[in-house]
Amino acid sequence: MSATQAASDDVLIARIAQGDRLAMQVLYGRHHVRVFRFGLRLVRDEQVAEDLISEVFLDVWRQAGKFEGRSAVSTWLLAITRFKALSALRRRKDGELDDEAANAIEDTSDDPEVAVQKKDTSEALRKCLTALSSEHREIVDLVYYHEKSVEEVAEIVGIPENTVKTRLFYARKKLADLLKAAGIERGWP
Repeated sequence: MSATQAASDDVLIARIAQGDRLAMQVLYGRHHVRVFRFGLRLVRDEQVAEDLISEVFLDVWRQAGKFEGRSAVSTWLLAITRFKALSALRRRKDGELDDEAANAIEDTSDDPEVAVQKKDTSEALRKCLTALSSEHREIVDLVYYHEKSVEEVAEIVGIPENTVKTRLFYARKKLADLLKAAGIERGWP
């Protein structure tokens, strides 16, 4: 069991391609929360995001043999999630890309005053993020919340790397202006 837990995602995918259900469980355990959160940010509906998890991992089960390893498994999973989320949004007549940023994880070791300051800053940041275009929000989400490289973001979104860099530059510039206007100084309490 410990060898299975220590196995890399690539090894898990190879084992899944051979029909190994335990490998699928391990991969699901590692990535289902990330897939859910990313999907939820895009579709803004918990039930749809739950359905996305099922669809994504069903695709992984069916397509594991076709995984070529040109990107990290997590990048592949997020690309599948993005595709499924966009498809779900197209099916919904009132669907739009997510207008909310990721919820900041509150540090429980902080004293109450710092925790409140962080919460206020997080709320202001989320509000400012909603003012960004959907293209800029998506890039910021993948780079900062999912810690994806420019190359990985380009692959997930399906745009050139230079476009990712340009969108990231303008998203940061706009976000800095919005945060300054909201009275938020640089840094975290």
